[in-house]
Amino acid sequence: MTTHSLPASRRLASALALAFTLGACGAATAASFPGVQPVTITADGATRRPVAPGIYEATYSPATRALYIASAEATTGVNGGVIYKLDPETLQTLGMTHTDEKNFGLAMDPSGETLYITNSLNASVSAMDTGTGRIKTRTKFTERSKDGSAYGPRKVIYDETQKALYVGGVGDPGVIWRLDAETLQVKAVIRNAGKWVTGLALDPDEHRLYAANGGGEVLVIDTREDRILERWTPGDGQEWLLLNLALDKARHRLYVTDNSKRKTVAVFDTRTGRMTDRIDIGDSLDIRFDPARDRLYVSHRQAGTFSVVDAGSLRAIKTYALPPMPNSVLIGPDGKSVYVTIKTPANKDYSASGAGSIARIALP
Repeated sequence: MTTHSLPASRRLASALALAFTLGACGAATAASFPGVQPVTITADGATRRPVAPGIYEATYSPATRALYIASAEATTGVNGGVIYKLDPETLQTLGMTHTDEKNFGLAMDPSGETLYITNSLNASVSAMDTGTGRIKTRTKFTERSKDGSAYGPRKVIYDETQKALYVGGVGDPGVIWRLDAETLQVKAVIRNAGKWVTGLALDPDEHRLYAANGGGEVLVIDTREDRILERWTPGDGQEWLLLNLALDKARHRLYVTDNSKRKTVAVFDTRTGRMTDRIDIGDSLDIRFDPARDRLYVSHRQAGTFSVVDAGSLRAIKTYALPPMPNSVLIGPDGKSVYVTIKTPANKDYSASGAGSIARIALP
């Protein structure tokens, strides 16, 4: 039965319920969302619950004290996506913002008042007010890669020193845009960034932006001039597809994952640009460095696992089973937990085969 076939009184009630969900998501509770499913505890002790088909990155807002999950709502016949607002302890849904575009990468401003979202399939970036749950501005990139296709914005990172965003564009050759964080106006374009800009990491103290690409390069960019200074490669003569990065400033290390070609984590010395080591723990997708515990957290999409690695010895000290496809990693705001988004395999029409999940792992 469609909404239009309901009696007028019920159509009005449905409309009011929808308006409440979209316009006042900060005041909603888990009971407002009938699709919420109960959490489970995995054999390894992780807390986990399904969220939606096609979820991607997660981030946290100190202003609302909530997690935000990007979803492309990868279901046949569904247009647009959703930003889910979750309780960081219970993982229950507190709010939903329905968007007219699919959502992928996320970044939060330091205040937690603005959430930045990459809309990869629409070549755009959106800014959402976390207080109201409303999309307040968007910019669309009009440039094209050499084959005529639109660039797909993947990663977005906030630079507090410039009140700016850096956004990596997947294309050939890839680009990196610098946007004004308030207006989303493009302020600079870093071109010839190699095939597919996949990952970004920022060192604001040194005015350096590190970017990984699918051609096996790490780009070192001066953020004062938005200029590529160096291009690092593993230097072993092998084919690499570098993805995500994590910076260990104390050891002058940059960790870079490879999920498909070499299926490892490359370790670069930021003083020399040379690959000095590898962490051979299997296919590696997302990575985060936790300086408080001197740990690395790595997701393994193909293996369906998540690793905790000692950064001193570069050895895995614990592995969690989080099938089927662990994806993005977020260190919790209290430093006592880590969150992992978990995707499901795609069907032939690229829709998700099931609901993606969020897992919370308590750290010792």
